[in-house]
Amino acid sequence: MQFEDAYKEVYEIVKPKYKLFTAGPVACFPEVLEIMKVQMFSHRAKEYKQMHVDTVERLKKFLEVEKGEVLLFPSSGTGVMEASIRNGISKKGKVLVTIIGAFGKRYKQVVESNGRTAITLEYEPGKAVKPEDLDEILKKNPDVEAVTITYNETSTGVLNPLPELAKVAKEHDKLVFVDAVSAMGGADIKFTKWGIDVVFGSSQKAFGVPPGLAIGAFSERFIEIANKAEEKGWYFDIPRYIKVQNEKQGPPSTPAMPQEFGLNVVLRIIEKMGGKEKWLDMYKKRSEMIRNGVKDIGLEILAEPGYESPTITAVLTPEGIKGDQVYNAMRERGFELAKGYGEGIKEKTFRIGNMGYMTFEDIQEMLKNLKEVIDELKAKI
Repeated sequence: MQFEDAYKEVYEIVKPKYKLFTAGPVACFPEVLEIMKVQMFSHRAKEYKQMHVDTVERLKKFLEVEKGEVLLFPSSGTGVMEASIRNGISKKGKVLVTIIGAFGKRYKQVVESNGRTAITLEYEPGKAVKPEDLDEILKKNPDVEAVTITYNETSTGVLNPLPELAKVAKEHDKLVFVDAVSAMGGADIKFTKWGIDVVFGSSQKAFGVPPGLAIGAFSERFIEIANKAEEKGWYFDIPRYIKVQNEKQGPPSTPAMPQEFGLNVVLRIIEKMGGKEKWLDMYKKRSEMIRNGVKDIGLEILAEPGYESPTITAVLTPEGIKGDQVYNAMRERGFELAKGYGEGIKEKTFRIGNMGYMTFEDIQEMLKNLKEVIDELKAKI
């Protein structure tokens, strides 16, 4: 390298110091980091087109998109959240937003900031949306056009019962918009079978790829509505994205090529591991190991029984100890967890993510250190 000193200066700032158990971005698979080192070339070249088409087809299989389209966006998942509203909801239309934490509240903000009306079904942190409650509020609000569901609430570690909720929404003939940012790649998604109209995720969570790439799947019904929608904007005009993808085998604007290469590698890793079921079972075992370990330490988790997330666990701190104290003490030991997040629970929780590249030995080591940290902090109370 001609300017190796420039590289070294930056590396000193960002070099790896911790084992990551974060809410994202997460540790990346070595194979992902390796493919992302490939020199860039034109995104209109045949090699990129081949890679893009292959990635989309692999995602369709993974997400079980039998009818509809999968698109890749150079953005965070929140970009597709906004696209769902601008493309799928009429001006001044109503949306039922289900809220079980901070990211459900974000969907509400997105709805309202785009001039639509949000009707909310909200629960206290740690609880999941119940199908019977959704049915009741939809009976009272028959004019809503869509229901938004946070599949996996990153702030509370709760996994919503998505198949059951989508079924209720469809019984009321509503569009179903799913924020799967911390679920996609770690929890099952059967897009067409469950009747989902929009689902979106991000590269930096359960797929274990650096941030910068959002994934969205869109139903035929949603696309039909989007074709007639007005003032969709330009960047997230879904019908235009589909048209360009069909014509040019790529997105309208410059894609996040390295991240897309990395995602393709992960999808191939999943295949070589034995497929989606084996991959998701790995996530289930990781999360169970963390929850059991946390309980062995004497701590409680925030999620109600039966609705625990397979990708992140929100842990309640003992009386007299704040979540930040646990986070900082673990960081001193070389482990990056995630701070508590969200109104009312920020100080009394910390979170342990199990997304991306890690081993079961890493989890054991983290739990051993967590026990020691909790014991030390209790001794100071």
